[in-house]
Amino acid sequence: MKHFPILIITGRPAAGKSEVIDFLKKCDPIVRLEKFYIANFEELDDFLYVWETFELDDLMAQMGKPRIWTDEKYWFKEPYIWDLYIKRLALEYKKRVTKDPTYHERMTTIVEFARGGENAIQNALAYLSDEMLEKAVLMYIKVTYEESVRKNRRRARKGEEDSILYHSLPDDKMDFYYKINDWEEIEHKDPHFIHIRGFKIPYAVFDNMPEKTLDPLLIEQELMKVTSHLWQLFKSK
Repeated sequence: MKHFPILIITGRPAAGKSEVIDFLKKCDPIVRLEKFYIANFEELDDFLYVWETFELDDLMAQMGKPRIWTDEKYWFKEPYIWDLYIKRLALEYKKRVTKDPTYHERMTTIVEFARGGENAIQNALAYLSDEMLEKAVLMYIKVTYEESVRKNRRRARKGEEDSILYHSLPDDKMDFYYKINDWEEIEHKDPHFIHIRGFKIPYAVFDNMPEKTLDPLLIEQELMKVTSHLWQLFKSK
């Protein structure tokens, strides 16, 4: 196999995750494989489940029923729903490889999510299946919280709130859900691997400070550096 089976892309909201994936979608498949070790790919993004939750609660309210997951201002009632979204990603992945046991002979799965809070990223990874953890590498797209807020405001487009590229959070939700995360703790524990349930997940950082994800050439340069390092870690594992 000359490609990553599973690439997890995470980082703060608006860090540049979706822009990198959009760049990969537009790449020539042969070039993408040779330069970035990414085959034809399918994307699993938990934002789709988040937005579905809002829509379902709105429909429940329209039917005169209690909202299940969120209040009228779309604050989550319980924190465990974040973990449920990760389990849904794992379920979607399981359905693909169960249907086709040779799936990864020709495919890469890209998993995208953002998480904030103490132990947030490590906790999210713990809800992935053993099969996913065994096959995964991870790219963290790094920006400061202040940069995340700036870009989150910039990308908002009225009428496209459900769009992967153009959805945006109000500042108060950014502050409550995402002001801190555990990335520095992860780097401090091990400079090359994230340890989850006995699995070693190779990781590397896409440094998006100053911003590179507006320029395809800069994305290509940084992505080549990151994926080359990840490939060496993946093979060594």
